[in-house]
Amino acid sequence: MYVKDVVVQNQVGLHARPATFFIQKANEFKSSIWVEKEERRVNAKSLLGVLSLGILGGTSIRVIADGTDEQEAVDALVNLVLSGFAE
Repeated sequence: MYVKDVVVQNQVGLHARPATFFIQKANEFKSSIWVEKEERRVNAKSLLGVLSLGILGGTSIRVIADGTDEQEAVDALVNLVLSGFAE
């Protein structure tokens, strides 16, 4: 299991468009991947799950992966969040 915390950089957070980019990136990996905000954990490959967290800009989230490519998956998703989704 590999875990990293990251603060969402873009102002609007993970609304529909950035969440879609996030999920598409998560689906490139074989590992099971989750996003955690406070005490809630959802599947990072589920649009409804990610949107249900209501992640706003400036929010700290945790990206967790477990599997053969867990480190690459977490690092790629953290870098996507840090990039601000090019917004």
